[in-house]
Amino acid sequence: MTVTEDVLLTGIVLLGSSVQWLTGMGFALVAVPALILLLGPAQGVALANCAAGAICLVGLAGGWRLVRPRAMLPLCAAAACTVPAGTWVTHRLPQPWLLLVMGGLVTAAVLLVMRGARVAALRGTRGAVFAGAAGGFMNSAAGVGGPPFSLYAVNAGWTVREFVPNAMFYGVIVNAFSVASNGVPGLRGVQWVLVIGAMGAGGLVGRWLASRIPERRARLLVLLLALTGGITAVGKGLWGL
Repeated sequence: MTVTEDVLLTGIVLLGSSVQWLTGMGFALVAVPALILLLGPAQGVALANCAAGAICLVGLAGGWRLVRPRAMLPLCAAAACTVPAGTWVTHRLPQPWLLLVMGGLVTAAVLLVMRGARVAALRGTRGAVFAGAAGGFMNSAAGVGGPPFSLYAVNAGWTVREFVPNAMFYGVIVNAFSVASNGVPGLRGVQWVLVIGAMGAGGLVGRWLASRIPERRARLLVLLLALTGGITAVGKGLWGL
């Protein structure tokens, strides 16, 4: 990678980390479309899995007592079953088709979350299994496993106080499975330093912005950025066919 690409990589991770700490969600939605355009689908998703998992682990440290193990068990178990299928898709499809699939998944997920879709099938244990299975597949295939969990939480009537620590816990687990399945990205040593530094700086920026930007406006901004990235990935995939 060139110096310009290293700068772009740092900026993408910084932006994704900032919005994750600002809103409690959004690293993968914002960063994945840009990462797959910069690094390629397989490497971009692998890096998103590593970074999102690490951020969730740090974020969980202050709220692990609020995790609901009984509610999380079917979500995480279902995700573990579908992660290998997502990895298979990522390593088998040609790059233009991967860009189409990943961009399409991001775009569809963002639109569903923006609508706050309420679906009877996403309630109870059956809903948890469905959401977990969809999230596991999407996380290992496209790096975006959060939207199905968010939709499950909406339909379960969880408060923000309940949602955040459980989302962090789910993020740790599903990204750990995804890293085990997809592997770690083949970055150079200096790039790992840049990525880790950007994650730390993004945490500071996100916490600073959290006290200055209303949560609703911040979430809308994250979703619009993610929607733009998803549509861009779809466009590049179509162009490459």
